[in-house]
Amino acid sequence: MDFIAKEIKRLFQSFKYAFEGLKNVVESERNMQIHLAIACIVLFLGYIFSISKVEWIIIVLCIGIVFCLEIINSAIERTVDLVTEEYKPLAKQAKDFAAAAVFVFAIISVIIGVVIFLMPLLRFLNLLLIVTF
Repeated sequence: MDFIAKEIKRLFQSFKYAFEGLKNVVESERNMQIHLAIACIVLFLGYIFSISKVEWIIIVLCIGIVFCLEIINSAIERTVDLVTEEYKPLAKQAKDFAAAAVFVFAIISVIIGVVIFLMPLLRFLNLLLIVTF
């Protein structure tokens, strides 16, 4: 039983480290704060427009993947900065490649968001026009 208690304690300790990392990346990374704000807006729009279950799954996956890529990007940037303070072309490439991964998937997520939200948004705007006139 003592072994199980130690393993459970280690498991909870690993969750604590993960939450500390998440808190730190949200507090210290401007891009993560932007992603978080946009995610909140998208989730609100999903609720307002009553998107389907499949659309919810796609939206939540996109948000999760962007968050994960941003966290990995930040980890790579920190690691490169830890290894060298002087300018090195390979260090720059490593940072640029990691940032590009986030950027590419963020663009894909925007395209997916447009596909999911365009028609409900147009219907809403059309309704506003009808009510206004």
